[in-house]
Amino acid sequence: MLYHLYEAGLNIFHYISVRAIISFFLAFLITLYFIPKFIKWAKKKSATQPILEYVKNHENKKNTPTMGGVVIVLSAIFATFISAKLNLYVILAVLTAFLFMLIGIIDDYSKITKKDNKAGLLPKQKLILQSFAGALIAGVLYFKGFDTDLYIPFYKHPVIKLGIIAVLFWSFVIVATSNAVNLTDGLDGLATVPSIFALLSLMIFAYFTGNAIFSKYLFLPFEIGIGEVVIFAAAMIGSLLGFLWYNANPAEVFMGDSGSLSIGASIAYLAILTKTEILLVLIGFVFFMETLSVIIQVWSFKTTGKRIFKMAPIHHHFELKGWSENQVTIRFWIIALITNIIAILSIKIR
Repeated sequence: MLYHLYEAGLNIFHYISVRAIISFFLAFLITLYFIPKFIKWAKKKSATQPILEYVKNHENKKNTPTMGGVVIVLSAIFATFISAKLNLYVILAVLTAFLFMLIGIIDDYSKITKKDNKAGLLPKQKLILQSFAGALIAGVLYFKGFDTDLYIPFYKHPVIKLGIIAVLFWSFVIVATSNAVNLTDGLDGLATVPSIFALLSLMIFAYFTGNAIFSKYLFLPFEIGIGEVVIFAAAMIGSLLGFLWYNANPAEVFMGDSGSLSIGASIAYLAILTKTEILLVLIGFVFFMETLSVIIQVWSFKTTGKRIFKMAPIHHHFELKGWSENQVTIRFWIIALITNIIAILSIKIR
């Protein structure tokens, strides 16, 4: 919508940076406004978070409203529609966020109505829905001619052209990242801030990738139109900051699967567009670490009958070692900040 004002003669709205700032503040303010209303509605409808029985130190959170992710995603989508030029990449970004939000809503609603954290979608059901959504997004990208070159961090040239295999690879990246953020969302604010850092890093990559001059200078792959997804990323960051106002410890609301699955898929989608799928290990290091801890724990218990960690995901391990919730959360934020700085440095160190 704002881009049409540029076409009408208001040149300031031509700049992606200006529209990204507007998108950020619009999403932030909308989220700040609607989250309290959502909290009030959720408490009235008893849409509160069931807590796993073996997480004893979080039983006091069982009456906290969940599904705040709906407000996050819808606020970001609205701000994007207002601020962005709706090309293919922006539409797919919005579609990715929306589809994975719907999957999360189905999962959250089942848990809420049955008052049981285990009563959501079965892992196989969730994986099938996520895979279908991921394949849809990846398939559209591929058949619309999106470049399938694969890049690795700190190297300026593509290492291989994936071809049709890119659809499987991109689908895997979307599903894996979606679930990784979901696993991380276990403490107040734990998934929120690393998501903001990841989106900020990817926003920088998208801005350079979508700019012919910067991409050439920095030896980044150039794609016409990708710069517009900067506005979507800015909207997501704004929504998450507005949500964090109420999600900081002690949380007044949780994002639920409707938020974490959508945010993770959106991060993955932006990584695909910016050719940073492998660098996503650094950009989303906290999410990677959490997921790896679960994989190691399951593998160790099945093969040796012993557990490597006191509890997985790893944030619960540190809680059981005596760290307070705030200590775990803030230290993980610090890790996320450092790894994202390294990821951004890879733009120049190539």
